[in-house]
Amino acid sequence: MSSRYVIIGAGAVGASVAAQLTEAGIPVVVVARGANLTALREHGLRYLRPDGERRVALDVAAGPDEVRLRAGDVLVLATKSQDAEALLATWAWQPVEGAKPGLGTAPGEPAVAAEALPVVLPQNGMDSVRGALRRFATVIDTVVVIPATHLRPGEVVSPGTPQVGGFVIGRAPRGGPGSAHPGDQAAEQVAADLRRGGFATTVVDDIGRYKAGKLLGNLAYNVDAAVGPGPLRDATVAAVADEARAAFAAAGIEPAEPITAPGLDLSGWSIKEIPGYERSGSSTWQSLARGASVESDYLNGEIVLLARLHGIEAPVNAALARWIGTAARTGAAPSSFGEAELTAVLTAAGRTLPATASDGATADGQAPAAVLVDPEQLRDELLAGGSPLLLDVRWALGDPNGRDHYLAGHLPGAVYVDLETELAAPASVPGGRHPLPDAAALTAAARRWGLAAGRRVVVYDDNGGQSAARAWWLLRWAGVGDVRILDGALGAWRAAGLPLETGDVVPAPGDVLLRGGALPTLDAEGAARVAVEGILLDARAAERYRGEIEPVDPRAGHIPGARSAPTGANLDEHGRFLPAEVLRARFGALGAGEGTGVVGVYCGSGVTASHELAALAVAGIDAVLYPGSWSDWSSDPDRPVATGAS
Repeated sequence: MSSRYVIIGAGAVGASVAAQLTEAGIPVVVVARGANLTALREHGLRYLRPDGERRVALDVAAGPDEVRLRAGDVLVLATKSQDAEALLATWAWQPVEGAKPGLGTAPGEPAVAAEALPVVLPQNGMDSVRGALRRFATVIDTVVVIPATHLRPGEVVSPGTPQVGGFVIGRAPRGGPGSAHPGDQAAEQVAADLRRGGFATTVVDDIGRYKAGKLLGNLAYNVDAAVGPGPLRDATVAAVADEARAAFAAAGIEPAEPITAPGLDLSGWSIKEIPGYERSGSSTWQSLARGASVESDYLNGEIVLLARLHGIEAPVNAALARWIGTAARTGAAPSSFGEAELTAVLTAAGRTLPATASDGATADGQAPAAVLVDPEQLRDELLAGGSPLLLDVRWALGDPNGRDHYLAGHLPGAVYVDLETELAAPASVPGGRHPLPDAAALTAAARRWGLAAGRRVVVYDDNGGQSAARAWWLLRWAGVGDVRILDGALGAWRAAGLPLETGDVVPAPGDVLLRGGALPTLDAEGAARVAVEGILLDARAAERYRGEIEPVDPRAGHIPGARSAPTGANLDEHGRFLPAEVLRARFGALGAGEGTGVVGVYCGSGVTASHELAALAVAGIDAVLYPGSWSDWSSDPDRPVATGAS
């Protein structure tokens, strides 16, 4: 028989766990407070999942006075880190019916929770385990991967599917070789119950390493609570991550990426946004939006503490902890840390800043990002410290052997990226042949490639960048600030007499945290509107645009009003991008340029259109991708189709 779970805290994580265990038939008591308590008692939990909305009736209590603990219960401290210490002190000494009292208990006195029950810790950061071990004999620490949102009393939105999320679980502290402890059995039972409740789970014997790895990701998310998307955010993410790695190294801690934990199978997991309830920001972002207390003292502040204990400093983390704490006290809006103040922080910390208006910025104040890198420049960067991550994106329609080509010869240190499975979600109707992957799946892939927060990326292929450009656009859409395409692709590298290596490259896992939406996109309706009100470019071969042939998609032709602009015409005879002034003239002749309105681009499935976007960027023209492209448009028989040269 399963244990009864007493879940203290009914926010995003606690309520999700409570709902899933309840629906699996596992007994649960939820401890809530304030308006959330009232809403749960009166209406139950409004629980929104990708497969629909339901009301989950929960057994709810206001505190320990309303819960009679009994032998076999499991306490789950599902509150924020800043609330953990007080609650641990409160619950540790509650009586437990039917449990064997510990040493020193007076005759007739009952056992207490600290000696009789395990406590499970799903907090971020690394501090709660210390407070728990001061009191509880059995402490089960966890890393939680649940992309849930709690912004309104009695309501949680949990978009993970098919699993709700995942847990990496382990007894704290780690035992030595061959050691045994009742907590090991308790950890296995908790994992089994959570698995019944719809979570991917695994049990490890070095949970502290995975908590440290999760903290690295939390730091990147926490930046969003202070800074909006853009180069300054990227520079800040890189700074806090570098400080964290230095602090971990000084403390002898080797972080491990949670999603790589042995036995944790999230391979089929994705985040399916629920219309009208798109995730707005991190846990700390949500706390600021609700006017609640924040846990930055246990995220950025944890790095500051660890650094200072070992004789170093973490000034950027310290500044973020100060700003977020002050924002919570004064009611400041999320993501409103002033650019001038943040720039001063980064400068004082000796960080390299993104380019500013003083060195060639665009009208919105941001410097145009470099799109291309030539082979000789890339060689020099690879020889210098802090070299970019190289991604080999060899793919062509009808050629499934990209990995074999990579193994036969690739740039030194380059990691192979599978366009079909890592840069796209499975084909769908609607959606097209290469829909955008969700941010969680892309994050998992990028970490496998070794992408760390703030690291530069160079992508290449062997066909002029026409498949590598998909990675260039997609990573920028996901929030990576510095991504470039090797101009001339593999052929230019070879022509320069630069070396190749064979075989596979398996990098150390990265820690980047990706979120979609940093670049705008078009859907079918938006593409139709741009074709009328702006300029819509069709990047496919001219004969496909005219409807003379259609090798893969349901119907031949093009979107009415679109203009033919085959992406191959952006390259010279050596497979290099044409000069910027030539590209400007080319697109200007098609009506795309300054003052011409929105420029949209599509192709067959959103791959070569990314190459067109790169060419437009070289020309200094902003443009928007229709990711579904013709494969999405042509799948709907009610959408109009044009043929011919216009």
